[in-house]
Amino acid sequence: MSRHYQHDIVIIGAGAAGLTLALELANHHRVAILTKADIREGSTLYAQGGVAAVLSDKDTIDSHINDTIDAGVELGDPEAIRFTVEHSKESIDWLISEGVPFTRYGESEEYHLTKEGGHSHRRIIHSADATGLAISKTLIKNATNHPNIEFYPDRVAIDIVTTKKLGLDGPNRAVGVYALNLDDDVIEVFHGGFVSLACGGSSKVYLYTSNPDTASGDGIAMAWRAGCRVANMEFNQFHPTCLYDAKAKTFLISEAVRGEGGKLLLPDGSQFMSKFDHRAELAPRDIVARAIDHEMKRLGIHYVLLDISHKDEDFIKEHFPTIYKRCLEYGHDMTKGPIPVVPAAHYTCGGVVVNQHSATDIENLYAIGETAYTGLHGANRLASNSLLECIVFARSAAKDILEKHQDTSQIEIPDWDESKVTNSDEDVVITHNWQELRRFMWDYVGIVRTDKRLLRAKHRVDLLLSEIQEFYTNYKVSNDLLELRNLAMVADLIIRSAMSRKESRGLHFTLDYPEKQADSTPTILAPERTE
Repeated sequence: MSRHYQHDIVIIGAGAAGLTLALELANHHRVAILTKADIREGSTLYAQGGVAAVLSDKDTIDSHINDTIDAGVELGDPEAIRFTVEHSKESIDWLISEGVPFTRYGESEEYHLTKEGGHSHRRIIHSADATGLAISKTLIKNATNHPNIEFYPDRVAIDIVTTKKLGLDGPNRAVGVYALNLDDDVIEVFHGGFVSLACGGSSKVYLYTSNPDTASGDGIAMAWRAGCRVANMEFNQFHPTCLYDAKAKTFLISEAVRGEGGKLLLPDGSQFMSKFDHRAELAPRDIVARAIDHEMKRLGIHYVLLDISHKDEDFIKEHFPTIYKRCLEYGHDMTKGPIPVVPAAHYTCGGVVVNQHSATDIENLYAIGETAYTGLHGANRLASNSLLECIVFARSAAKDILEKHQDTSQIEIPDWDESKVTNSDEDVVITHNWQELRRFMWDYVGIVRTDKRLLRAKHRVDLLLSEIQEFYTNYKVSNDLLELRNLAMVADLIIRSAMSRKESRGLHFTLDYPEKQADSTPTILAPERTE
């Protein structure tokens, strides 16, 4: 029998997007926040660089807009970009009012702004080199102290409950969520007048990623199953520089290292980025990642080198204390010499289609942050625009929800039906399929693609989807099964989107179509309607 919980708003995810939404709503409504693991685990925690915003008199809104359009290779939505940038300063002011300790110039009251690849001005406000950690700790502290916010850790969301699924008449709207409690394997029902998906991206679909283990595309997959459109799923950003060390696993080396003078080198010590772009190390991420990938394949090497040791030792320790300490733990002293780096899947630029209030195609269902497609990122995300997007669109969603709050307490949601399933004695199937999925996505749908590789990937994902559905239908759900189910669905969306784009643009680079098309538009996929 399922346990039932009643709240006004159910938020899945406790990163910058989910926490901002919760804090903006909690003075008026009861908020539930579901997290897959500990409430402090998520992509926001690992965001190092900072938040992009127009904060200097030397900078302009139009300049930030143009940099975003340029990085997105003219595929971003101009209205969404302008909306985001115009709300950037007030979003930073909100974070400061919440207590986020951004870095200042010495004893000065002036905030330090840094510069990252693709930006024409210093506009990245940061908290040393651990901005995400600072934002996460501050917002979690404020949320846990709020009487109207209740956290439910170790819950894995299974599916969104909609009126259509319940067989009710009228517009299809979200009324709750089914979730698996990992502590006792009980399926719980979370009732809510509104549901928000703020559970990050899907980079765990790839073998190598900078993301935490929770980034398995759950929000995108759940929204797709519920009937929402998705867009631009072919645009997966590969961060150029993750530390190459088996023990480090997913440790990211911030773009700010290159922004402050770090150079990329081949094993013989020679620089190579100027051969690929006149901006060299300050080129957008997609160009840098492809350049590294090209050199690694050309030379048959496992990594390249990132060197900032020519800078003063105190400067490095002051600007990159976290990176310096972590690298030192793995035997790499970035003040003495170069460190080994490789590209890794980092950010999902596409996602669930939303409007400027973060509302999806389903009434009362919202998607925020990396789960969503707002139109901001286009074919490539400009560095440090992601945290900005989380804050801007979460606050916009909160405003929308506050204007139309609706009581759904009369809608009954049935218990989760487990009457026809049994315990699995073949978990090896899940492990095998998980490894196969992430391997072929890395090999066939990675930084550089071809029609043949994509076709091979499509054949494999179709077989996996069939196997997974059979497994899901007959056995009790588990965390591993739910994540595999979601990852396979998202992989299929990525492959289908990539197959439909007959050009190279931004993060989607294919050897069969190396040129850009003049009339390119976003890739939008819609679920089949079953009435």
